[in-house]
Amino acid sequence: MTVLITGPTRGLGRAATLAMAGRTDLILVGRDGAAMDTVAAQARAKGSKVHTVGADLARLADVRAAAARVRAEGFGPLRALIANAGAMSADTRQASADGYELTFAVNYLAHAQLIGDLLDVFAAPARIVLLGSNTYSANFWRRLLHVPEAQWRDPVDLARPATGPRNPGLRAGGVAYSNAKLALLYYAHELQHHTAPGIGVSVFEPGWMPATALGRGAPPALQALSRAPGRLPGVSKPARSGPALAALALDDRWAHLRDGAFVLKDRVIRPRPVAFDRDREQRLWAATGELLDRAAAARQ
Repeated sequence: MTVLITGPTRGLGRAATLAMAGRTDLILVGRDGAAMDTVAAQARAKGSKVHTVGADLARLADVRAAAARVRAEGFGPLRALIANAGAMSADTRQASADGYELTFAVNYLAHAQLIGDLLDVFAAPARIVLLGSNTYSANFWRRLLHVPEAQWRDPVDLARPATGPRNPGLRAGGVAYSNAKLALLYYAHELQHHTAPGIGVSVFEPGWMPATALGRGAPPALQALSRAPGRLPGVSKPARSGPALAALALDDRWAHLRDGAFVLKDRVIRPRPVAFDRDREQRLWAATGELLDRAAAARQ
């Protein structure tokens, strides 16, 4: 059994990687360097066969090359893929190497590219686990703490960096992050229609983890509360959420999940109605193909 995970070197991804070590062979996809070498060595010490594949998920050419290497070197077949890597740019003018808004590019487009390139490398029964976030929809606490919900637009517009001479600010970055996470929900629902029988698609929400790099992009009020131990309900830590993510990929308890089932920490919940929209799901699928093809053509 082989599991591929992106973003394995820090926070949630590292904790999930080490929780899987000794239970499965691993393909670690992320930036080369000391952090990658360290987590790979730790996983090998626990008994896993580990392949490291260097890739910057802000560069779709890197993502395509990573998928090509997995295929060419026979690292599979895959029994699970965990699309863990993420980014949250406070400046929505910031573009990926392909000219797409950075948060949307890393959280969504990179994983759509990787999964699409590897769909025929899965051996059923298999699982695809996407990293979600409840920030796509506001509730009492998120409004109180000024956490912005998604403001959905056509995916081609979401992929376009902001323009203007000034940084759009943290709120714009938060909206971009929530849009990317809503896109992953739509993608999960549509992806299930394009997978072979026996491949289940689910979405994991680890809870908010203020100690991670993504947490440092949160609104100031939320960051302040995170520094008051025990006072903020629902705070998660990689040490707990990492093993929960690993379980979603490996444990029999979750083998039945499909159709983009949404798991909040350790229980399946029903997403808000905005997360279900067949027109948006189908448009996102088509637009994703356009955006990925455009990036590939520009690199030729």
